[in-house]
Amino acid sequence: MREVGGAAGAPEYARELKAVGNRRRVAERRKTNPAVLGGMIAVVIGGAGFGVYALYGGGAVADSRTPTASAGDEKAKKVKTGPLSAKEVSGAAETFLTAWQQGKVPQAAAATDDTTAARTLLAGYTKDAHISDVTLTEGTRTGAKVPFSVKATVTYKGTSKPLAYDSSLTVVRRAEDGKPLVEWHSAIVHPDLKDGDTLVTGESGTPPVKALDRDGGELTEDEYPSLGSVLDGLREKYGEKAGGKAGVELQVVRGADSKKAELSDKTLLELSKGTPGTVKTTLNPALQAAAEKQVAAKSKASVVVLRPSTGEILAVANSSKGFNTAFQGSLAPGSTMKVITSSLLIEKGLASADKQHPCPKYFTYGHWKFQNDDKFEIKGGTFKASFARSCNTAFISQAGELDNDSLTKQAQQVFGLSMNNWSVGVPTFDGAVPVQSQAQMAASLIGQGGVRMNPLNMASVSATVKTGTFKQPYLVAPTVDNRTLATASRSMSAGTLSQLRELMAYTAAYGTAAEAMSGVTGDVGAKTGSAEVDGQKKPNGWFTAYRGDLAAAGVVQSGGHGGETAGPIVAALLKMGG
Repeated sequence: MREVGGAAGAPEYARELKAVGNRRRVAERRKTNPAVLGGMIAVVIGGAGFGVYALYGGGAVADSRTPTASAGDEKAKKVKTGPLSAKEVSGAAETFLTAWQQGKVPQAAAATDDTTAARTLLAGYTKDAHISDVTLTEGTRTGAKVPFSVKATVTYKGTSKPLAYDSSLTVVRRAEDGKPLVEWHSAIVHPDLKDGDTLVTGESGTPPVKALDRDGGELTEDEYPSLGSVLDGLREKYGEKAGGKAGVELQVVRGADSKKAELSDKTLLELSKGTPGTVKTTLNPALQAAAEKQVAAKSKASVVVLRPSTGEILAVANSSKGFNTAFQGSLAPGSTMKVITSSLLIEKGLASADKQHPCPKYFTYGHWKFQNDDKFEIKGGTFKASFARSCNTAFISQAGELDNDSLTKQAQQVFGLSMNNWSVGVPTFDGAVPVQSQAQMAASLIGQGGVRMNPLNMASVSATVKTGTFKQPYLVAPTVDNRTLATASRSMSAGTLSQLRELMAYTAAYGTAAEAMSGVTGDVGAKTGSAEVDGQKKPNGWFTAYRGDLAAAGVVQSGGHGGETAGPIVAALLKMGG
């Protein structure tokens, strides 16, 4: 046997190595199917060549390359998908809450799916809001949602007060690696925060206000839960004008998106009292209390009551706290919009209360096929019958006789809507009736398409029908700050107004509003509405009506037909006076 290391044996040993390498490469070629691996052949063959060199040359290239690829494949296989387990949810929640409680902001932020936003707000929680001694207590998990309570202390310039509230978080799975993380929203830190808002403790720039009802009684959120956002709005507008002095407070300071939505800053905790100024409103305490009670019985209900002769707002209530849907909502009003559309058709001679008017099962316009609820039709009926039964096709059939901007002009010029110029005393949305064409224009005639309203707008519509002239609603008298109220450029003709009142009176007595308006006596008129919303099983139920010198409108989101949902709310309030 030759010595492997001898000089004479070296050439032969080299030949053996070469032969071995050739045999390995041939074997690899036989095992590899080019049709299957395609472009990977070069990599596999190259890998075999490196393998020979590494095996006999003392390196580790082949050994390190192959396991790395396998480890990567194995890692990819281990990425979790699907629903989170209870252990994953609890673990992610505990990681976040523990780090937050311990003041470890980077670690808490890293436990969320938006590290940057979380780090900014959590850092501000201590630095800007001056909140310390935080204790977070986890509640009972429900699916991926984990409630928790917060107890802490707010300290500013030697003054301290305890802070306590409840919040919740939701855990989600990160797509790229399957890791459970807290889904970040500012509301986790405090439920009154919207994304982009911040918490700040300091001397408030806006003095507090003491809001009074029309009789001089104080209005508080404790007594009237719906008025939280209204009181915030009053403070924002009149705090400095009413002669008060600012105190030290923990406040929600609104960000860009919240300001765009006209949300006011909100006081969460008062460390030292300021001196409030006094602002008197037009709210009627009895009607306000009744409105609060009415909406509390339903989910997502909102209502507004006005005095048509003056425009004074007598009551405003929402069953959901926070956003003031009654004043700032932007919802399709459904068939309550037919009050405005009817005034337009009557003025243009396209409809008359007691004349025959088409109400077929279907009507196609702008390549859309419109139909009535339950596909009903009225053969040989009058326009009054179509209005009372809320026949969609009776209105859609007239679309071809109208200009694209006809409805927009009617809403602006006669009803004072869609001009963004109301000055109520607090933030409001003044309705939107955009100029549209084809099918969207036709849909707007029945309160769909791009038309958007809220109960304040629709109560104003009924008030305009009752008095014959638009009077801008207001919560604070214009004499308080010498502001100018919005006006309409014209009124309806006497003939149009008379027919419109006849339509609404007939609907209240014999049409879709009759059941709700049963027992509401005197000079009355009403209109129901149901507005379809994409992705919603039931439509939003609308109702607008007047009785004497009261006008009201309400909406129950996802409630169903307006006569059955919003109708009883409105009727109950109209029964209280007029």
